[in-house]
Amino acid sequence: MGSAVASLLGSTTAPETGQLLTVAAFGDNPGRLRMRLYLPPVVPGRPLVVLLHGCGQDAATFAAASGWMEMADRLGFPLVLPEQVDANNRAGCFQWFRPGDSARDCGEAASIAAMTRAAMQRCDSDPGRVFVLGLSAGGAMTVALLAAYPDLFAAGASVAGLPVGTARSALQALTRMAAAGPQRSPGHLATQVRAAAPAGFAGPWPRLSIWQGLADRTVAPTNATLLARQWCALHELAEASALQQVQNGVQHRTWTHPGGRAVRPPVEMWSLPRLAHAYPVDVPRAEPVRFVAQAAVDATAGIARFFGLD
Repeated sequence: MGSAVASLLGSTTAPETGQLLTVAAFGDNPGRLRMRLYLPPVVPGRPLVVLLHGCGQDAATFAAASGWMEMADRLGFPLVLPEQVDANNRAGCFQWFRPGDSARDCGEAASIAAMTRAAMQRCDSDPGRVFVLGLSAGGAMTVALLAAYPDLFAAGASVAGLPVGTARSALQALTRMAAAGPQRSPGHLATQVRAAAPAGFAGPWPRLSIWQGLADRTVAPTNATLLARQWCALHELAEASALQQVQNGVQHRTWTHPGGRAVRPPVEMWSLPRLAHAYPVDVPRAEPVRFVAQAAVDATAGIARFFGLD
């Protein structure tokens, strides 16, 4: 493992594990993103998780405050942390709304895929357990990556994100964040995902966990409903067939195939009634972190279960 990490870093000396590293050379970087890597003690064959921050956040602070660094330490998997740079977007947002940055082999999406593949190779990760999640712009970029790279990611999680194909410009993105729409048919929504996939891809499609605060005034909660409709249609699941539970006042819906034997559902959605625009954690932080908020349900624990990390 030591020599593998040294190779990833372009160094002849392997750093200590359990550190946050900046990786200068990881392959093609058309999106001009920065790669951070959190590397606890890991063994070959472990999963790999890619975490995408939201606007106005930095990768390291978000990874720590959300609990993903602690989770990586406990379960022993590498954590890839792509980071936006000011030269691309002054607000620090991933540009999920630009086709040149969200399409396969283009811009930021291609950079994130290159980071993921480099970490997989050097850390000898399980290629069948590569996952991606993100908040807000990171959540929207997450589903764009699942659509563009369904052969790379097994599952994803979107927190306060938007459906694939929602916008093609910054103005459209702001419009759809404020008011979700248009109200297209489930089949049309699924077609937008299929159109982003590599030619001839026949599945299986990545699974998706959706998290949304119902008090969100930045991303209209209806976007989560459309996102669930999109991925249910993609997995050929009836939207009305959801199993519903309420946990600490939080609504949890899951969609599965009738009579299916899947251990985990293809699509799930968590709706948190008092959560504003933030990533929900159940442990209060000593110091406030922007867009990370205490809630009745912890997203990191729930997403880890959905991914099968635990």
